[in-house]
Amino acid sequence: MSKVFTAHAVSVDGYISGRTPDGDKEFGRGLGDAPMLFDWYFDGDTPSRMFDGFKLSEQSAQVFDAAAARVGAVVSGRTTYEHSGHWGGGGPHPTARLFVLSHRPAPEISERQTLVTTGIEDAIAAAREAAGSKDVALMGGGVLTSALEAGLVDEVILHQVPVLLGGGRSFFRELPEHVDLRLLEAVQAPGVTHLRYEVVR
Repeated sequence: MSKVFTAHAVSVDGYISGRTPDGDKEFGRGLGDAPMLFDWYFDGDTPSRMFDGFKLSEQSAQVFDAAAARVGAVVSGRTTYEHSGHWGGGGPHPTARLFVLSHRPAPEISERQTLVTTGIEDAIAAAREAAGSKDVALMGGGVLTSALEAGLVDEVILHQVPVLLGGGRSFFRELPEHVDLRLLEAVQAPGVTHLRYEVVR
């Protein structure tokens, strides 16, 4: 069966974006947002085989492309979907189908995207069917938290950037109980350490 995993660039203290001067935590804005956490996407000399325009270090390119090649479908939360400009009617991955989990209507959903309103289990089931033999990637802290609570996550990949943001939007939401992880791989690269964990059940 295909695996369900998530991958995201985070600060050492677990944030995916920083605060603006007025304290706003909106994704993609602020003092510690994408330009800092995603520099490693563009600071190298090895082009990504999966994403046009990405030039990473050799170590990062191997890790990043290996994860991207696994993806057959993506499940995103509504907040991530909105903050990403609906991915222009496509998705965050160049070939994978996008499933958007939301509890309210989304009239902006395109024909290349699928809205799921009946919960994380149904969203992941639909994504698994679309992914075939490939894996399902999760995007967004809310989606990840719901999937962890439902026992549906197999791996967590953190691209950890050596900075402490001290506040902002946290990747992980509050969980009802702790989740044990087992480190499968750690790859140190310029500007980032790639950590791949298995969720222990």
